[in-house]
Parts: sequence; C-alpha cells; structure tokens
Amino acid sequence: MIAVDTNILVYAHRKDSEWHSSAKAAFDHLYFGQNAWAIPWPCLHEFYSVCTHPKIYAPPSSGEVVLEMFFAWENAKQLRFLHEGPGYLDKLGDLAKKARIKGAAIHDARIAAICLNHRVTELWTADRDFSSFPDLKIRNPLINPVL
Repeated sequence: MIAVDTNILVYAHRKDSEWHSSAKAAFDHLYFGQNAWAIPWPCLHEFYSVCTHPKIYAPPSSGEVVLEMFFAWENAKQLRFLHEGPGYLDKLGDLAKKARIKGAAIHDARIAAICLNHRVTELWTADRDFSSFPDLKIRNPLINPVL
C-alpha cells in the first residue's frame, strides 16, 4: 500500500504551487485507481495547518474547504487513514534510536512509524528527511512519477 505525505497533498491542492500539476497527477493516480492507498492522520492535520495558514499562502485555503476535502476523501473506497496502533510506540522508539532523532524530526519519525506499522510499501513524499528511515521505501512522485 502506498501512503502520501503532507507535501504531496498540499501541492496537489494548491494551484499556486509550482509542483501542482505533478502532484495532482500523482494524487489522482491514487484517488481514482483501484489499489488501496493511505494518508497518515498526522499528514491530514499538517495539511490543514499549512493550507489554512495566512503566512504561508495568500490567500490561504479556508478551513471549511479543507474539511470538505477530508470528508470527500473519507468516501474514497480505496483510501485508508492511518493512525497509531498496537506496536506503534515500539516502532517509533526503534526509528528514533536508529536515526538519533532530535527536536522536530520526531514528526517525520512518527509518520514513518505509522507507515511501517501499517505495512506501507512506499511513502510518496518530496521530503528528503525520510531518508533517515531506510526501512521505509520512499518515492518522490514529482521527479520520479509512476504514471
């Protein structure tokens, strides 16, 4: 199962992003496809935070629009929202120790641990920080498309 990181979601949503076309194509490939795919809950929260932030986007997306998207995504047959579950804390601890995580990098470790705990086969992201977690296969669909 493929999981999608925040930045791909943001770029697919924000038409003013230089990566919009590539990210939208990648997102649509999953959304309209036949295979199961996923979004970790922390990525949804971060997506809301980034898209509605007036210091990041002018104008920002409205909270109402973003929440409507979440509810629409919830109805996608193949989409799974991933959360912390049994075994998550052990996985997070292992990743944090191996990568010697400090500070805000725990956020990416959290996403990686959730993905690995749910047996995600690949995380689509434009964030190179995930290279700290070699057990999680990553792909940047903006420069390495699957289409």
